[in-house]
Amino acid sequence: MTEKKKAAEKTKAERDAEAAARADAEAEAAEEALADANQTSEFATGDGAGPAPEDRLAALEAEAASLKDQLLRALAEAENTRRRAERDRGEAAKYGAVALARDLLSVADNLRRALEALPEDARRDGADWAKDLITGVELIEKDFLDAFARHGIAKLEPVGESFDHNFHQAMFELEDPEKPAGTVVQLMQPGYRLHDRLLRAAMVGVSKGGPKPAKPASAEDAAGNGTGDGAPQGEAK
Repeated sequence: MTEKKKAAEKTKAERDAEAAARADAEAEAAEEALADANQTSEFATGDGAGPAPEDRLAALEAEAASLKDQLLRALAEAENTRRRAERDRGEAAKYGAVALARDLLSVADNLRRALEALPEDARRDGADWAKDLITGVELIEKDFLDAFARHGIAKLEPVGESFDHNFHQAMFELEDPEKPAGTVVQLMQPGYRLHDRLLRAAMVGVSKGGPKPAKPASAEDAAGNGTGDGAPQGEAK
């Protein structure tokens, strides 16, 4: 066999080998493409290992609902905190002077004691300087109580009122048949309150032995005060 023929056969064999290699490569690529297509189809239909679109959607909805609930709780807690802060600020502004007011009560007491200690004839027949001194102390007491009133501090002098354990402190009882039992008949020391908060209870003497205080009639009692035909009880029909 000549050299030329050998070279031609070799070239043909190489071309056949290259064609076979290309065919194998194309077959392998086709198989990979088919496998990818099958995997995509399985994911779309939910038959594969991955979650189905419906399950994924349900999971996202559940997560959104949980986040919404957490947000609403956080907003509610923030609103409660804001309200508590506003209430605390309001109470601080309203009752912040409680300690100072209690310390000043003794000043009001001493002004009143100074006026009560002066003899009556000093007001009426005393020297001009004594009268001026008395007038000055009275004006100081009035200004002092006016300043208390401007800041919501009220003086409690409950003589003639019914005893109230919330604002009064009973020091003794007096026999007084003319007054209802439990009536304040004597004031030992005035009390004070700041708005609706007690600063100091009024020290009082309370009557006993008299008639019991009348209870306020309720609406139900007022409605049932008559008989069935409208005649008041105790009257002849």
